[in-house]
Amino acid sequence: MTSNHPKTFRVGLIGCGRISDIYLTTLAKFPEIEVVACASLDLKESRAKAEQHSIARACSVEEALVDPSIDCILNLTIPTAHADITRRALSAGKHVYSEKPFVTDMSEGQELLDLAEAKGLKLGNAPDTFLGGRWQTMRRLIEEGTIGRPTGVFAHVGTHGTERHHPNPDFYYQQGGGPLLDLGPYYLTAMIFFLGPIARVAGMSNRVSDQRLIENGPRNGEYIDVEVDTHSLSLLQFESGAIGSMTMSFDVWDSETPRFEIYGEKGVITVNDPDPVNGPNRFEGPVWYRTRETSRWSHQPRPTGRDDWQVSENHHGFNEDSRGLGLLDLAYAVRDGRPVRASGALSYHVFEVMDAIARAPVHGVYQNISSSCPVPAPLPEDFPASEGAQSKEPAHAN
Repeated sequence: MTSNHPKTFRVGLIGCGRISDIYLTTLAKFPEIEVVACASLDLKESRAKAEQHSIARACSVEEALVDPSIDCILNLTIPTAHADITRRALSAGKHVYSEKPFVTDMSEGQELLDLAEAKGLKLGNAPDTFLGGRWQTMRRLIEEGTIGRPTGVFAHVGTHGTERHHPNPDFYYQQGGGPLLDLGPYYLTAMIFFLGPIARVAGMSNRVSDQRLIENGPRNGEYIDVEVDTHSLSLLQFESGAIGSMTMSFDVWDSETPRFEIYGEKGVITVNDPDPVNGPNRFEGPVWYRTRETSRWSHQPRPTGRDDWQVSENHHGFNEDSRGLGLLDLAYAVRDGRPVRASGALSYHVFEVMDAIARAPVHGVYQNISSSCPVPAPLPEDFPASEGAQSKEPAHAN
């Protein structure tokens, strides 16, 4: 009997914090994925999460790692634990999809890539926002030549941190946190999706304070230490010759600066989110562009409103928060023996870029990037139906 879907890809969740809810909500929409276990350091938390999302089993981290019925570990632990959990999962013979950042140390990243390759396992990593309809539409505009050859990119996220809305914001300000590692992966991943790998970078950074005041929840009024810089500026040069700049900050109270723009020989594409906190996390939203023929300098009187921009038609799906989409793509990649779009290699390259940006203020020179990565293929407009049709007799995930 034929099927449009692969057989169930069994997933064990490790890390039951707030971010897990949207992952579990997204994954529940797809019959290809079955989350069979929730695990964390707190069994009570794991049981509550399993009950909330109708997952059959809550267990310890070690039990999830050694369970032979689990094909893949969804690693949603805090950043400093990512590498350890991923290493243990790969060693246990399981595919892994992890939250960002990939690692917090360069040597760990290469070790994980080598381990996955040696064991023949797939390694995926957030962010997967570039698979959303907005970003896929931007890729299509570029490939159609709407703005000609891309020559530059600009990204800006200015917020004033997480302590006003997150009840336990400590890890955002500890080693492995900060705006560059927290927000940078969204935009750097998108840049690479559009422009290819990055060749060298420069950077500067500082911080506004060595302490932050929690302003919500049960810890309201408590001060926490800041161990990392909270305002980062960087310059980027791509292997293609395109150049770019990026600001990632937890020290900006508000801003009207466009969040993301790509410049080309014949036009410009822009994304401007009204909410600077949620902007980088969004799969959806309008894509605006101007070309040589419609640029503001070609008109009299000069256009000043948003109505002057052209809005691209979006033919793609996933125009809502779809975190976990990268894991679905990984499941198909396992079945079909193809590369993962939100791959470990891509995330390792992104991490090296961020690590080099963070080093640049100390060394005071351009930092060359030694790694490269495959540019992810665009997502088919009818995904996942197009993937399900590739195999008449789908094999088990392993």
